[in-house]
Amino acid sequence: MAFKEPLFKIIFLQRDTVYEIYARQVSESDMYGFIVVEEIVFDERESLLINPEQEKLKSEFTSVTRTYIPMPAILRIDEVERDSLIKAVENVSNTSNVSIFPTKTSRQVRDE
Repeated sequence: MAFKEPLFKIIFLQRDTVYEIYARQVSESDMYGFIVVEEIVFDERESLLINPEQEKLKSEFTSVTRTYIPMPAILRIDEVERDSLIKAVENVSNTSNVSIFPTKTSRQVRDE
């Protein structure tokens, strides 16, 4: 059985847009709080139709050899069998159900 290089689907949020990209290597960065994504894979299957969204993302990431994504921006990382179309979906709702986890502020610590 031939060794098959792993393929990862990375879903992350950047400026109210959800990106879904595929890459061969994903690892923790030496820079604290970042994930390193290398060898980004594009759908190379022959197609008669051109997807403008995919072409835009392809031009954005085509010269990128390594990208650093902040951990809080990562929504999900999956190891998958095969790639699909990369895509970016703009956040349609202006309201968010994400809230910051409550922590003690420096003022609360001083008051104790």
